[in-house]
Amino acid sequence: MSHVFPRNCHVSPPVAVRGEGCYLIGADGGRVFDGSGGAAVSCLGHSDAAVVSAAQDQLGKLAFAHSSFFTSEPAEALADLLVEHAPDGIERVYFVSGGSEATEAAIKLARQYHVERGEPARRHLIARQQSYHGNTLGALAAGGNAWRRAQFAPLLIDVSHIPPCYEYILRGDTETADEYGQRAAQELEDEILRLGPETVMAFMAEPVVGATLGAVPAVAGYFTRIREICDKYGVLLILDEVMCGMGRTGYLFACEADQVAPDILCIAKGLGAGYQPIGAMLCSGAVYDTIAQGSGFFQHGHTYLAHPVATAAGLAVVQQILQRDLLTAVQQRGAQLQAALIAAFGQHPHVGDIRGRGLFWGIELVADRDSKTSFDPELKIAARLKKACFAAGLACYPMGGTRDGKQGDHILLAPPYIMTEAQIDEIIAPLSRAILEVLP
Repeated sequence: MSHVFPRNCHVSPPVAVRGEGCYLIGADGGRVFDGSGGAAVSCLGHSDAAVVSAAQDQLGKLAFAHSSFFTSEPAEALADLLVEHAPDGIERVYFVSGGSEATEAAIKLARQYHVERGEPARRHLIARQQSYHGNTLGALAAGGNAWRRAQFAPLLIDVSHIPPCYEYILRGDTETADEYGQRAAQELEDEILRLGPETVMAFMAEPVVGATLGAVPAVAGYFTRIREICDKYGVLLILDEVMCGMGRTGYLFACEADQVAPDILCIAKGLGAGYQPIGAMLCSGAVYDTIAQGSGFFQHGHTYLAHPVATAAGLAVVQQILQRDLLTAVQQRGAQLQAALIAAFGQHPHVGDIRGRGLFWGIELVADRDSKTSFDPELKIAARLKKACFAAGLACYPMGGTRDGKQGDHILLAPPYIMTEAQIDEIIAPLSRAILEVLP
């Protein structure tokens, strides 16, 4: 009997013993194509020699030094590299151990920034419905997925949620994409005015919404207008790129595609590529200088901040992405995967939408294409598809509750950047079999 507390107490997962490139190998010798990189984590695949070597070398030199006493060479080098390629204005990096820690730190930094500027009334955070920002209490409060929040609601801080930029469902029949994007962005200004501009500290959003909505990018112009609104009212813009950043969408920072620079930016997952637990909160020079010239102390911290082995692995990951020109590979392979998905499922009676960017794709499943009606949640379509895909040799990320936390189903795909064109069929073929089995 296992003494591990599993994610699902009614499921006994197989034991993974080895990883090779895009594949995970179980104790029984079975190979599974890692079509979702776990949860969009394993961007370099498994057993990357350069990253393994970097972590091993650092472990032999210095395993740990608490950040209240020391910095370390890999932390400094990784911060330099990230800032070199970051959006305009980003100047500082705060290393943590994962995405939830990054978004939690971002929320606290936004609050402290306004306090130190002499605006302690700024306490409200605005986020979006059907977003996901992590599972710590602050991050969960920011997230807009009703199902994930429900049982913990009494413990959560009050966060306002506006509708997402979700063109497939929320764009009106007579609206152009631009008109819809401007209307969706206007929801932010309306909420700021409702709460009182002097009380709003930040707006948090994912450039491409990941797990809870299924790889949904905003329409062109949406984030440009969001940036204008934030600037107008002195509200900080926090972009959560924990899932969509670090090359996943074909840009090192996902917000590059939307031509917008945030005040605070969160990354994780692809930063460590699964080789070490690591995340980071990046902030602008203006935000940092407010703290540095004020109290001089960010009132926040964790034991494993800027862990030397984790930052050494992260540095190797980012170097691999840049030196091997994997951003171009993601863009090229992403276009090929998009074409293959459309060819295979574009006319399927139960596929309503195929959307995404780079190697980050979502397929929304519907009971009826014309009306866009979702399946009855009691059918557990997402769970059944996950099981069927795995049996067919594909690990992917189906999820229910796409529309509102309860209604709707989608499949999320986020394969490694090293995937070849020939391996695209190792996604399409098993996914076709699984869909045929579950949705005949």
